[in-house]
Amino acid sequence: MSEAKREARGAAPSRGATTGHRYSPAWRRLTIVILRPLLFGLLKRDWRGRGNVPGKGGVIIAANHISESDPLALAHFVYEAGRYPVYLAKSTLFDVRFIGGVLRGTGQIPVYRDRADAALALEDAEKALLDGECLMFYPEGSCTRDPELWPMTGQTGVARMALTTGAKVVPVASWGAHELMPYKKGEQRGLAGSLKKGFHPLPRKTMKVIAGPPVDLSAYEGRPLSRETLRAATDDIMSAITALLGELRGEEPPAERYDHHRVLEERRGAAAPPAVPEPAPPAGSESGGRRAAEPKAADS
Repeated sequence: MSEAKREARGAAPSRGATTGHRYSPAWRRLTIVILRPLLFGLLKRDWRGRGNVPGKGGVIIAANHISESDPLALAHFVYEAGRYPVYLAKSTLFDVRFIGGVLRGTGQIPVYRDRADAALALEDAEKALLDGECLMFYPEGSCTRDPELWPMTGQTGVARMALTTGAKVVPVASWGAHELMPYKKGEQRGLAGSLKKGFHPLPRKTMKVIAGPPVDLSAYEGRPLSRETLRAATDDIMSAITALLGELRGEEPPAERYDHHRVLEERRGAAAPPAVPEPAPPAGSESGGRRAAEPKAADS
């Protein structure tokens, strides 16, 4: 692939042994050659708003997450909009033979969980943005647990990244991947509970994807990155994603987003056995007799 074509996809040139974001143009070419025709053949498309994805420069794509298959659908949408997608992926995937090679070769970023070096993922993501990459984020942190598959409350990593680097956040909503492959850990009620688990390629599913204009985060620029600031910016990002999903579904989103952490705490509280009060000591016992005798001694 020529340097001009690489720049047209919004990616920095291959950097060899420098400290910038690194990838192999050959690996990226290979994924395009294999996956692009496969996705065209496997899925039907209803795409809207591709013009809202900037043609170059570092940008954050913030999307809802309804299925383990929607990363490919989103990647296809973003590539056809002129960018090569870079995901933050679980570090364990980088240890899998061949898959790890593909992820490293195409410049995907490992995320370490429950480890002291988890901050390295954010540092690598910042480098990638400064190098002009298109970063794909799921602010919810996992597939939605909302029974009706609406977006949950978001985590603050996307807002922090945007306010730290100044990168634009383009909200994206997708719909249809849940019919291709429902999330195996989804709720067993509502729309999620009605879906048959497994992979269902036939009949061909339509992937609906819509990108909106960048989220206006100017109100938070220059503020300290406090919990309140990050939460407010995150809520603005999630509201934009949710509104787009409502447009795709032709439905009114719920007034309040599903809070998975709060639901888990409520379920744990409901499952915990009630506290059993200590029984009072029987009359005539040593402790009980002493208490009974003490007032009499005071009266004498």
